Amino acid sequence: MGVLSIFFLIPFVWMISSAFKYEKDVMRFPIAWIPKSTNVVYNFKAVWMGKVPFLHVYFNSIKIAVIVTCITLIISTMAAYAFTKLRFRGRNLVFTALLSFMIIPDQATLIPRFMLIRWLGLYDTHVALIFMSMFSIYFTFLLRQFMVGISDEYLEAAKIDGAGQVRTFASIIIPLCQPVLATVAIIKFIWSWNDYQNPLIFLQSKALYTIPLGMTLFRDDYTTNDAIMMMASLSAIIPLLILFVTLQKQVISGIALGGVKG
Repeated sequence: MGVLSIFFLIPFVWMISSAFKYEKDVMRFPIAWIPKSTNVVYNFKAVWMGKVPFLHVYFNSIKIAVIVTCITLIISTMAAYAFTKLRFRGRNLVFTALLSFMIIPDQATLIPRFMLIRWLGLYDTHVALIFMSMFSIYFTFLLRQFMVGISDEYLEAAKIDGAGQVRTFASIIIPLCQPVLATVAIIKFIWSWNDYQNPLIFLQSKALYTIPLGMTLFRDDYTTNDAIMMMASLSAIIPLLILFVTLQKQVISGIALGGVKG
């Protein structure tokens, strides 16, 4: 696995190396993995202090990704709890119907969603992106499958102690689901951060652009300067690296727990 991982790390290492180089040295072969001379200050200023408002689109992406991730965690966890631990008529039928919508491609609903957003007056706003991304059938299914493995004895003990549904959900279900919640948070944040289609369709003002659309502005202004493009790409993935490093222990423990259950 260590040898195989090298092939996946090579492009990443090359991107980091290129971000510190002069433009003329980026495509030079053999590759100088550690550049003898660096142009990091110029590349950094071109990205963060240049014509393209990179800091602004950076903030836009962070705001949308954080809000969408938090709302998705709340809604999906509550829905999964209802489908797993609450007893109501038609529960399995409703859940099956919900899963059936997963077979519909996202592109098939693009026009109806566009018409709905225009009708609601949310076109060219960040609210439109948040509204369309905060519901997730996939994560509801993922969380439900995890909660199935949580013994009902915990809930019965809480009920005997006088805890209601809200207290049981907040004090028992949430702590037990931390590993899978960390996994959901990482995946959802990455999906929202890298989303290109929705901002392209539902945003018009450049002041509202997110990182994927901001990268297209860099591509237009710095088509021939690969060093600056690599610096912009490196800057774009920093929040993803921070998120993964922060939550990796929870993710690994979730995988280990799933392996023990299997």
